[in-house]
Amino acid sequence: MQSKYVVMSLVILSAGVTTNALSATKAAKSSDAHLIASAQKAAPMSVSKGATIVNMEADGTMRTLRKGTNSFTCMPDNPTTPGPDPMCMDANAMEWAKAWMGHQTPPSGKVGFMYMLAGGTDASNVDPYATKPTAANHWVKTGPHIMVVGGDAAFYDSYPKAADPDTSVPYVMWAGTPYQHLMAPVK
Repeated sequence: MQSKYVVMSLVILSAGVTTNALSATKAAKSSDAHLIASAQKAAPMSVSKGATIVNMEADGTMRTLRKGTNSFTCMPDNPTTPGPDPMCMDANAMEWAKAWMGHQTPPSGKVGFMYMLAGGTDASNVDPYATKPTAANHWVKTGPHIMVVGGDAAFYDSYPKAADPDTSVPYVMWAGTPYQHLMAPVK
């Protein structure tokens, strides 16, 4: 009788472990589905539905959530920033973004295009690596916009480069740095 009880206990215990494992797997898939949905808000659905979706993990590595069928890569909102900031970029913009994140020189001669149609987190307009507003770093608030990155200096000379720009019109962010880029509002 006791062995029957032990067997039943093991069956119940293993069922619980299996249920917990299935719950964890389901939660991870649900979490990934949420991240994919967030990333797709960055660009028009005609672009984001075929984009590769990646997420930056806590250790700084990129994890692919979904392999895409076009040349765009989308990233979900960063939950550590104050506002929505999912982004979607073409291959050239992805190279530019990797250079910026890695504090490297962006590739020259490669113009890239980025969408941030859900808006952008507040950021410094003069310091590519500022993490919070200070009296000197000209913090700006951006709404839905697109970005052109990697253009030559002459391209950017056609647009305002003020430290405190009018964000309702196209302007250059991070002017004079290797990461200067055109910000163009869409609403």
